[in-house]
Amino acid sequence: MKYTNIPKTDIKVSKICLGTMTFGEQNTEAEAHEQLNYAVSKGINFIDTAEMYAVPGRKETQGSTERFIGSWLKDQKREDLVVATKVTGPNPGLSYIREPQPFSKEMIHGAIEQNLKRLQTDYVDIYQLHWPDRNTNFFGKLNYKHDAENQWVDNINIAISALDDLVKQGKIRHYGLSNETPWGVMRHLQESDQHNLTRCKTIQNPYSLLNRTYEIGLAEVGMREEVGLLAYSPLAFGVLSGKYLEGGNATENDRVNKFPQFSRYNSEQSAFLTQKYADLAKELGLSLTHLALAFVNHQPWVTANIIGATNMEQLKENISSINVELSEEVLTKIDEIQKLQPNPAP
Repeated sequence: MKYTNIPKTDIKVSKICLGTMTFGEQNTEAEAHEQLNYAVSKGINFIDTAEMYAVPGRKETQGSTERFIGSWLKDQKREDLVVATKVTGPNPGLSYIREPQPFSKEMIHGAIEQNLKRLQTDYVDIYQLHWPDRNTNFFGKLNYKHDAENQWVDNINIAISALDDLVKQGKIRHYGLSNETPWGVMRHLQESDQHNLTRCKTIQNPYSLLNRTYEIGLAEVGMREEVGLLAYSPLAFGVLSGKYLEGGNATENDRVNKFPQFSRYNSEQSAFLTQKYADLAKELGLSLTHLALAFVNHQPWVTANIIGATNMEQLKENISSINVELSEEVLTKIDEIQKLQPNPAP
């Protein structure tokens, strides 16, 4: 395994982070524990989850992922592991978690108590705002529409102040953002600096061969301001394994087929580009999975690459990508392929 540091901290994390959103929906508790044990045996010390998981979000499974991790975590040496989780942003469809509302002290402080209870731990290493509580582009949304009347835009200071309280109470060590924009990150940093509050250390955004939008504005922000990317969906919901291509081995239980509402990576443009990358991987003697994950692992702004799996075979291949090195020549070929259809799955 290779390791990096959460920027501006002494927290060492494995470059591969175990994503867990299938726990409680596509994976049983026993399967979750098997994945966790294997990941740790391969040097992974970083686990990511969220209060709304399992995915897709449903009342019946909400919180199950944290509970499965908690029943495993209670028997582990806690200080050897780095656990990241998230507080859900406003969403009318998730009213079973709480009524849609902007981030506030009451909301964030109430949520962390439930996170800690489910995880069976006294603290969380990285506590993330799962998505902004203002109207902006995330989760594949394009064509930004400005809303001058959005009353939550100036709520960032309130959120950071609540998180600062949790740091002082020892319930979280640091906080991070997720599904944020360049403006949002800079505004968070500005508020922290001006008011001497805790500073965001990470941003968890999508990043893959099918979605390199992070590079447009956020990569420079992350590098210059020392905010590390926790890259999610590096295999684009499994699309970049190649199993959904013609002749692939996808089944009706694979995520894109089982949950058709997840259409972010399921388009003709994505399939076109995926085939091009599959051809390159074949030329190199690599699996498409290894090519896709090694590309993410290679990037200097990536603090950790969040992989996920529904079975052990997938998990083993994903983790072994840490041993794949890509030459500058190969990276140039990847850039040339991207130009054919830039960012088909933003």
